[in-house]
Amino acid sequence: MAPPISIQLYTVRELAAKDYAGTVEKIAEIGFVAVEPAGFPGYTLEKAVALYDRLGLQVSSAHLALPVGAGKQESIETAKALGITRMVSGLGPDDFKTLDLIKVSCERFNEAGANATAAGLSFGIHNHWWEFLTVAGKPVYQHMLEYLTDDVFFEIDTYWVKTGGCDTATVLQELGDRAPLLHIKDGPCVQGQPMTAVGQGTIDWAPIFAAGTAAEWAIVELDACATDMLTAVSQSYDYLIGQGYARGNK
Repeated sequence: MAPPISIQLYTVRELAAKDYAGTVEKIAEIGFVAVEPAGFPGYTLEKAVALYDRLGLQVSSAHLALPVGAGKQESIETAKALGITRMVSGLGPDDFKTLDLIKVSCERFNEAGANATAAGLSFGIHNHWWEFLTVAGKPVYQHMLEYLTDDVFFEIDTYWVKTGGCDTATVLQELGDRAPLLHIKDGPCVQGQPMTAVGQGTIDWAPIFAAGTAAEWAIVELDACATDMLTAVSQSYDYLIGQGYARGNK
């Protein structure tokens, strides 16, 4: 069965900063089953939870600060208030430039994974393109797999995998059930160029969804778009539902 469809609310951050409730209401009207928050611009966590409940929206997962150090408890408490089990974070390009940096980054991820597990949650890594560049003869993510503990999962951003130079379907086959969350975006797969509605870019989705059999959620995320963002979001929903790649509320 196709996974249910969610949306990373970072996609509509500019609209949400002006009218959080109205923007999330439009997301629900389009037919999304769930949202994936990344902060609550102009809103509070408590009000956001009440809003999602009122609109019948699930929370698929959330992007939170790494649950390590001083911020550990806040991230864990936010996840529990949202009613989720999967919390997601990541690190920047400078954290993966050498083997030593990759190992240090993975140690942080392992600590986050252990802290999440101890709290009854799970921790996953959201990738960008830099985890799929080549360092010391192979893609960074393959080095990461050597250093990471088994309880750290991946939220695979399908667009950035291709932008980094790897084949997304092959990566998903390699990761198997370690990739329960998929970020779905489309476009030219060129850094710095705007994205498009899903189905209007360069990505071949059939092999990706065929390989992503462990996906619990298909999560739309458009970082930037040359067209109206809500229009692109609605078109992305229609494409994914129409192709049978995801299931929604309409």
